[in-house]
Amino acid sequence: MTYQHSFEDGTPCQLPAGKVVCVGRNYVDHIKELDNPVPTEPILFIKPATSLQPFSEPVIVPAYSHNCHHETELAVLVGEKLFCGDRESADKAIAGFGIALDLTLRDIQQGLKEKGLPWEKAKAFDGSCPISPFVKKEQLANPQDTMLKLLVNGAVQQEESTKLMITGILDLMAYMSAFFSLMPGDVILTGTPAGVSQLNSGDRLDLELDGRFRYTVSVA
Repeated sequence: MTYQHSFEDGTPCQLPAGKVVCVGRNYVDHIKELDNPVPTEPILFIKPATSLQPFSEPVIVPAYSHNCHHETELAVLVGEKLFCGDRESADKAIAGFGIALDLTLRDIQQGLKEKGLPWEKAKAFDGSCPISPFVKKEQLANPQDTMLKLLVNGAVQQEESTKLMITGILDLMAYMSAFFSLMPGDVILTGTPAGVSQLNSGDRLDLELDGRFRYTVSVA
């Protein structure tokens, strides 16, 4: 299936599927659970458009990994070009919000980190960003204080408010845009709270955004 952005209310979204710009270590409790140092500035990495897939498709863990972790994140859909922007222009560039999974092959990532190599093989594989339809901007009153929730096989695994981000949404977008253009159709992932864990074949993932928008994903 070819991925196409969509809106929760069923209206068509003509924005093309672009790159996914991600930030690592943006919640203190997640930094602690992986025993990583707290960064002094946002840690950025990019997934290609081929990483995007709708929640209606099952998660497929690549055969070369034996330890795929889920990372539940608030996703931001970019609607206007943003380059060297500020908070105000970043806010104007937002077309909507969603919830996404930044899938991470933890065993592969650890090996790459030990060699001082980039993370793409662990982070940017096809289907590594399962994502919900987007809620239009005006439908999410306070994206900087909204709840993200993930249940794995019925048990709560991740549950946190976006207010605990180290770098907030608008500051994060402005920072990203200082290094490369954010284009219409690009997606911003804003970091994951604590509670990441390994996925297993047959797992059922239930995700909630703001307690109102609910989605289900299966693991092949």
